[in-house]
Amino acid sequence: MILPGALASVSVRVEAGRITALDGARDGATVIDARGKILAPALIDIHGDAFERQLMPRPNVHFPIAAALLETDRQLAANGIATAYHALTLSWEPGLRSVAKARDVIEGLDALAPRLTVESRVQLRWETFAFEALPLIEQALAGPLKPSIAFNDHMSMAMRDFDIPIQDRLFEHSPDFRVCDPADPRFASRKSNAARAGMDPDAYLALMAQVWERRPQVQGVMAQVAGLGRAIGAPMLSHDDTHVETRDYYRALGAQITEFPMQVAVAEAARAAGDWIIFGSPNVVRGGSHIGSPGAADMIRAGLCDVIASDYYYPALLAAVATLHSEAVAPLPALWDLVSANPAAASGLTDRGRISPGLRADLVLLDWPEGELPSPCRTWVAGRTAFASDAPGRA
Repeated sequence: MILPGALASVSVRVEAGRITALDGARDGATVIDARGKILAPALIDIHGDAFERQLMPRPNVHFPIAAALLETDRQLAANGIATAYHALTLSWEPGLRSVAKARDVIEGLDALAPRLTVESRVQLRWETFAFEALPLIEQALAGPLKPSIAFNDHMSMAMRDFDIPIQDRLFEHSPDFRVCDPADPRFASRKSNAARAGMDPDAYLALMAQVWERRPQVQGVMAQVAGLGRAIGAPMLSHDDTHVETRDYYRALGAQITEFPMQVAVAEAARAAGDWIIFGSPNVVRGGSHIGSPGAADMIRAGLCDVIASDYYYPALLAAVATLHSEAVAPLPALWDLVSANPAAASGLTDRGRISPGLRADLVLLDWPEGELPSPCRTWVAGRTAFASDAPGRA
């Protein structure tokens, strides 16, 4: 069993959805024989957008919200994830990442809540140029499960000077931020998301240029959204930070989490300031970032990563822990904190993330042969079975 800071062979008693004892009395209890397996705190996914593939499995092929969310819920439970923050993009784009689609997802999650096995929250992955998202942000913040707010600015990223790599761009609102010329023929290269938005490429580029005109108002709207988040204590994140100035700016707004920082210096500044630092677990499994940002495994070794997220692939969480364990990057309990205790603490979820009396019984039972990938046999959410499976030939 993976306990805080230690591995131990003990029993866990669960009553009314809570852990009530370690090695306690078994009177009246249903006993589950877990010999040969590992019991661990269930995973907490702080940023996952793989659900988008259920919503739109092919470009412009949209599936019903209920079918997509129910399938996503089962995938999460089967991967040992008991709490998931769906990274739900609220963009100025039409289509998959539109505000209208995000509203459908939020309302779909609310309607399906009694049937979902996993606690599904949303990360309001807000594109800061999407002013039309403010009413939905206010609606989501008033919901029963507190969301997180992630400040994203892919518009400035797309409008940067053609000669500047994304990892080297300045703070987006710096007076020295170098902007490309939409009249330059090279601007056509920035149309890659047109298919996702269901738009003609030329129309998409024209929309980008139109939305870019909002830039002078963006900081004021960000301050407004940050104020809404601070008012209810919502966890807030900045995304793809490239400079210490960027991290300082968002920290001042109340965003004490940096997800996927693109420069080592940003992670170092975040660590010095006591911020939470997130990297993607696919990055660990694949051996590095697919866009040339710092490698998650290297950041973990350097003490510059607190949390790993599924990002775009739910199975990567368990696979990343297994990879790090096989490479002896840290003791297993410390590695498991990356997917349980730390994301819980960063998100203000004080009732879960560890196996300890009094906490919620969010647990995963793993079949984990030495040197192989772990596979969940059972996942419990607040003591309730969310997933159960026995592999043929294994007791």
